[in-house]
Amino acid sequence: MDRAEANLLRRGRFSEPGRLYLLTTVTHARKPLFQDLRTARLVIRELRRSERLGACRSLAWVLMPDHLHWLVELRAVTLSSLMRQFKSRSGTALCKAGVSPGQVWQRGFHDRALRQDDDVRKVARYIIANPLRAGLVAEIGDYPHWDAVWLTDSLHNSL
Repeated sequence: MDRAEANLLRRGRFSEPGRLYLLTTVTHARKPLFQDLRTARLVIRELRRSERLGACRSLAWVLMPDHLHWLVELRAVTLSSLMRQFKSRSGTALCKAGVSPGQVWQRGFHDRALRQDDDVRKVARYIIANPLRAGLVAEIGDYPHWDAVWLTDSLHNSL
Protein backbone atom coordinates (compact mmCIF):
# COMPACT_ATOMS: atom_id res chain seq x y z
CA MET A 1 0.00 0.00 0.00
CA ASP A 2 1.45 3.35 -0.95
CA ARG A 3 1.32 6.50 1.17
CA ALA A 4 -1.69 7.97 -0.68
CA GLU A 5 -3.75 4.83 -0.02
CA ALA A 6 -2.72 4.84 3.65
CA ASN A 7 -3.83 8.48 4.00
CA LEU A 8 -7.19 7.64 2.44
CA LEU A 9 -7.63 4.83 4.95
CA ARG A 10 -6.85 7.16 7.84
CA ARG A 11 -9.35 9.72 6.56
CA GLY A 12 -11.95 6.97 6.48
CA ARG A 13 -11.23 5.90 10.05
CA PHE A 14 -14.49 5.50 11.93
CA SER A 15 -14.71 6.37 15.62
CA GLU A 16 -17.75 5.17 17.52
CA PRO A 17 -18.20 6.05 21.21
CA GLY A 18 -18.81 2.92 23.27
CA ARG A 19 -17.06 0.70 20.74
CA LEU A 20 -14.00 -1.37 21.64
CA TYR A 21 -10.77 -0.84 19.71
CA LEU A 22 -7.37 -2.47 19.74
CA LEU A 23 -4.79 0.27 19.15
CA THR A 24 -1.12 -0.21 18.34
CA THR A 25 1.54 2.45 18.00
CA VAL A 26 5.32 2.20 17.75
CA THR A 27 8.25 4.36 18.76
CA HIS A 28 10.08 6.45 16.21
CA ALA A 29 12.53 4.22 14.32
CA ARG A 30 11.40 1.44 16.69
CA LYS A 31 13.82 2.63 19.35
CA PRO A 32 13.44 0.53 22.54
CA LEU A 33 12.75 3.59 24.71
CA PHE A 34 10.62 1.76 27.24
CA GLN A 35 13.22 -0.72 28.47
CA ASP A 36 13.95 1.89 31.13
CA LEU A 37 11.50 1.70 34.06
CA ARG A 38 11.32 5.47 34.58
CA THR A 39 10.63 6.13 30.91
CA ALA A 40 7.95 3.45 30.78
CA ARG A 41 6.27 4.82 33.91
CA LEU A 42 6.08 8.32 32.42
CA VAL A 43 4.28 6.92 29.37
CA ILE A 44 1.97 4.75 31.49
CA ARG A 45 1.02 7.80 33.56
CA GLU A 46 -0.14 9.55 30.37
CA LEU A 47 -1.99 6.45 29.20
CA ARG A 48 -3.93 6.41 32.47
CA ARG A 49 -4.53 10.14 32.22
CA SER A 50 -6.44 9.53 28.97
CA GLU A 51 -8.94 7.52 30.98
CA ARG A 52 -9.17 10.09 33.78
CA LEU A 53 -9.86 12.79 31.18
CA GLY A 54 -12.83 10.77 29.92
CA ALA A 55 -11.40 9.98 26.49
CA CYS A 56 -11.58 6.22 26.90
CA ARG A 57 -11.82 3.30 29.27
CA SER A 58 -8.67 1.18 29.22
CA LEU A 59 -9.52 -2.51 29.24
CA ALA A 60 -6.02 -3.90 28.75
CA TRP A 61 -2.63 -2.67 27.63
CA VAL A 62 0.99 -3.68 27.39
CA LEU A 63 3.88 -1.29 26.88
CA MET A 64 6.65 -3.15 25.06
CA PRO A 65 10.18 -1.74 24.68
CA ASP A 66 9.30 -0.19 21.30
CA HIS A 67 5.51 -0.21 21.00
CA LEU A 68 2.16 -0.08 22.79
CA HIS A 69 -0.89 -2.33 22.45
CA TRP A 70 -3.97 -0.74 24.03
CA LEU A 71 -7.50 -2.17 24.20
CA VAL A 72 -9.94 0.67 24.84
CA GLU A 73 -13.60 1.47 24.96
CA LEU A 74 -13.82 4.81 23.19
CA ARG A 75 -15.67 7.55 25.03
CA ALA A 76 -16.14 11.20 24.01
CA VAL A 77 -13.31 11.67 21.48
CA THR A 78 -12.28 10.25 18.12
CA LEU A 79 -9.58 7.61 17.82
CA SER A 80 -7.31 10.13 16.13
CA SER A 81 -7.84 12.66 18.91
CA LEU A 82 -7.23 10.05 21.63
CA MET A 83 -3.96 8.95 20.07
CA ARG A 84 -2.82 12.46 19.15
CA GLN A 85 -3.38 13.70 22.72
CA PHE A 86 -1.76 10.63 24.30
CA LYS A 87 1.29 10.79 22.04
CA SER A 88 1.66 14.53 22.56
CA ARG A 89 1.40 14.32 26.36
CA SER A 90 3.71 11.32 26.65
CA GLY A 91 6.27 12.83 24.28
CA THR A 92 6.22 16.10 26.22
CA ALA A 93 6.63 14.24 29.52
CA LEU A 94 9.67 12.36 28.20
CA CYS A 95 11.18 15.56 26.81
CA LYS A 96 10.68 17.44 30.11
CA ALA A 97 12.26 14.53 31.99
CA GLY A 98 15.27 14.72 29.69
CA VAL A 99 14.68 11.20 28.44
CA SER A 100 14.03 11.82 24.76
CA PRO A 101 14.76 15.21 23.22
CA GLY A 102 13.48 14.11 19.81
CA GLN A 103 10.47 12.40 18.34
CA VAL A 104 9.12 9.61 20.55
CA TRP A 105 6.39 8.07 18.41
CA GLN A 106 6.09 7.21 14.74
CA ARG A 107 3.32 9.01 12.92
CA GLY A 108 0.00 7.25 12.79
CA PHE A 109 -1.25 4.15 14.54
CA HIS A 110 -3.05 0.92 13.76
CA ASP A 111 -6.60 0.35 14.98
CA ARG A 112 -8.97 -2.58 14.84
CA ALA A 113 -12.58 -2.24 15.89
CA LEU A 114 -13.71 -5.31 17.78
CA ARG A 115 -16.86 -6.99 16.53
CA GLN A 116 -19.80 -7.92 18.75
CA ASP A 117 -18.81 -11.59 18.58
CA ASP A 118 -15.15 -11.02 19.46
CA ASP A 119 -14.09 -12.53 22.78
CA VAL A 120 -12.78 -9.41 24.53
CA ARG A 121 -10.93 -11.34 27.22
CA LYS A 122 -9.22 -13.46 24.58
CA VAL A 123 -8.05 -10.28 22.82
CA ALA A 124 -6.83 -8.92 26.17
CA ARG A 125 -4.94 -12.15 26.93
CA TYR A 126 -3.30 -11.97 23.51
CA ILE A 127 -2.19 -8.38 24.18
CA ILE A 128 -0.87 -9.16 27.65
CA ALA A 129 1.02 -12.25 26.45
CA ASN A 130 3.10 -10.11 24.07
CA PRO A 131 6.17 -10.04 26.39
CA LEU A 132 6.05 -13.86 26.61
CA ARG A 133 5.92 -14.28 22.83
CA ALA A 134 8.77 -11.77 22.46
CA GLY A 135 10.89 -13.79 24.90
CA LEU A 136 11.26 -10.89 27.34
CA VAL A 137 10.02 -12.92 30.33
CA ALA A 138 9.18 -16.52 31.20
CA GLU A 139 6.02 -15.54 33.13
CA ILE A 140 3.76 -12.57 32.53
CA GLY A 141 3.93 -11.64 36.21
CA ASP A 142 7.61 -10.85 35.67
CA TYR A 143 6.83 -8.13 33.12
CA PRO A 144 6.05 -4.80 34.82
CA HIS A 145 4.33 -2.80 32.07
CA TRP A 146 0.82 -4.15 31.58
CA ASP A 147 -2.63 -4.04 33.11
CA ALA A 148 -6.16 -5.31 32.52
CA VAL A 149 -9.47 -4.33 34.11
CA TRP A 150 -10.28 -7.96 34.84
CA LEU A 151 -7.32 -8.14 37.21
CA THR A 152 -8.49 -5.03 39.05
CA ASP A 153 -12.15 -6.11 38.97
CA SER A 154 -11.35 -9.54 40.42
CA LEU A 155 -9.35 -7.94 43.23
CA HIS A 156 -12.23 -5.62 44.10
CA ASN A 157 -14.77 -8.47 43.93
CA SER A 158 -12.73 -10.61 46.32
CA LEU A 159 -12.56 -7.88 48.97
